[in-house]
Amino acid sequence: MTFFSIEDATVTYRGLRAVSSVSLTVGQGRIHGLIGPNGAGKTSLLNAVSGLVPLAAGRILLHGRELQDLPAHRVAAAGIGRTFQHAEIFPDCTVLENVMAGGYARRRSNVLDDALGTRRKNTAERELRREAEELLATFGILGVRDATAGELPFGTLKKIDLVRALMARPRVLMLDEPTSGMNNVEAQEVIAACRLIAGESGVTLLIIEHNMRVIMDLAETIHVLDHGEKIAEGSPAEVQKNAFVIEAYLGRSAVHA
Repeated sequence: MTFFSIEDATVTYRGLRAVSSVSLTVGQGRIHGLIGPNGAGKTSLLNAVSGLVPLAAGRILLHGRELQDLPAHRVAAAGIGRTFQHAEIFPDCTVLENVMAGGYARRRSNVLDDALGTRRKNTAERELRREAEELLATFGILGVRDATAGELPFGTLKKIDLVRALMARPRVLMLDEPTSGMNNVEAQEVIAACRLIAGESGVTLLIIEHNMRVIMDLAETIHVLDHGEKIAEGSPAEVQKNAFVIEAYLGRSAVHA
């Protein structure tokens, strides 16, 4: 059985097709890239997989289970996580509080425990804190755990957003431009952490990234969209030589140059 697949996905907005019959298959614990020019339909596809917008046609399957008709919170509960192009954080909370929030849906306590401050609630809090600190250390930002998130630079906020998404323990994590706003050193840290996560935890990563150097270095397989359609897929080396990809990015004249 295929681990995760998108089958003939079509997304429309007011009758206009943003994504047209796109299919791709992703292996467990693998790192896949999703690239294409601006307006190619990449984020629209991730929004549909996340349950944020409906599919006009097609299916989303995780271990054979169809997800395309589920609301966003149930898609997340099924094991599909994601980050956004612009980091969505709680600016007045600390970094640690932001990250711990990602694990509350699976904590080993309930609302009554929280209200009464029971031993189970305290144990669950300690477990979440330990996991959050371990992930913050993996991404090299443990030192800012007590800082107010809203006072930190955008590149750091992107890391916080990624760590918080991992706290939910997704089986598939979709990242929308995870290195945007970062310098080269920060981007390399994220690349190393993503490799570690996929390798040790078995989390599957599907990554939108406009930095070609980053995605070609990080992804094992790359899928290319243009005008809502998949025009190519393969290894980074194969995609870089593909005539359709070159034309999509550089124009028809570049193919024949």
